[in-house]
Amino acid sequence: MAIPRTRPGNYPAILSYGFRPFFLFGSLYAGLAILLWLPLFYGKFQIDSLFAPVDWHVHELLFGYLAAVMTGFLLTAIPNWTGRLPVQGMPLLGLVLLWLAGRFAVFFSGQIGWLAAGVIDCAFLLAVAAAAATEIIAGRNWRNLKVLVPVTVLLAANILFHGEAHFAGISDIGRRLGIGAAILLITIIGGRIIPSFTRNWLVRENPGRLPVPFNRLDAAAIGLSALALAAWALLPEWPATGLALLAAGVANLWRLGRWAGQRTLRDPLVLILHVAYLFVPLGFVLAGLAALYPETLSPAAGIHAFGAGAIGTMTLAVMVRATLGHTGRALAARKAGCFVFAAVVAAAAIRIAAALGLPGDWAIHLAACAWALAFLGFGVLYGPMILRPRI
Repeated sequence: MAIPRTRPGNYPAILSYGFRPFFLFGSLYAGLAILLWLPLFYGKFQIDSLFAPVDWHVHELLFGYLAAVMTGFLLTAIPNWTGRLPVQGMPLLGLVLLWLAGRFAVFFSGQIGWLAAGVIDCAFLLAVAAAAATEIIAGRNWRNLKVLVPVTVLLAANILFHGEAHFAGISDIGRRLGIGAAILLITIIGGRIIPSFTRNWLVRENPGRLPVPFNRLDAAAIGLSALALAAWALLPEWPATGLALLAAGVANLWRLGRWAGQRTLRDPLVLILHVAYLFVPLGFVLAGLAALYPETLSPAAGIHAFGAGAIGTMTLAVMVRATLGHTGRALAARKAGCFVFAAVVAAAAIRIAAALGLPGDWAIHLAACAWALAFLGFGVLYGPMILRPRI
């Protein structure tokens, strides 16, 4: 994707583009938070948050880490869509500080109160939605206004999350609505970038069958996914919800099969996108089976397929690719990329297996360590590229 020109200014390279601070801080936060989560979960450590430990864990994945990476992606992609200058310098620093304020507000909500914490935390996604809408509308790029729908839903889920945690003691609809917004964003954005990047690589390196272009069947699959996720958020135990989730899983697996991923085995940077998307239909199927057979299958399996699998793997894959491309480096995973990809896929697979009944706490510990290796590894291996000017 072409890189628009940037506005000269007296600011460090990290503030020259949205992906730089949000990918770096988001990845470091994801790795450190999971290391804090384990002693918190087992009661070995306490934080001054009004959230229950599980709620803090889920909230910071969705509205801490994911919100940061999503913002970095949108602030980098939107200038390519509109041809306008990117958000950079002091406005970008303001967004970063607002994100950091949300993390501290949630962590110390016991000191400042649930309402103040909720307002500070939700202000970030509101600012991101406003900034994205402003740029898209100013650039008259109407076709991409649809990406604001999942962002807005994620904001609504965060507001609901804070309200449920305060009034009910633990989140319920808010956490599923947040996960659903993230998965819907992956079906929209992933359905655009995966076939595109695959096609580009195949035309150059492995001529033959190419991904099927986006058509009405893809739109129908996205619509079915949205309906199934909405039903799952509101009525997770209804049999009709289970059937809708299973249908969405089949539809997304069918979409993935049309993108010729099996022909990209020689390029980990492209292949990992297909592996990441595979967790989407897996999450739908596991969530659907849990709705139909609640006495047999734990809902945690589908939740972790969506969270650790689809969200974790897809965001890490996009971060590696975008960091390489937007810092002027060759689009090749090499050993660094393969390391972080293997670690995040292992973390997701082990955590799903633990939710499916793999005995012993060792699996959860191993999954957490693999997750930390993946995201802290990204920070260590790709952080220097983010901190330096484009070559």
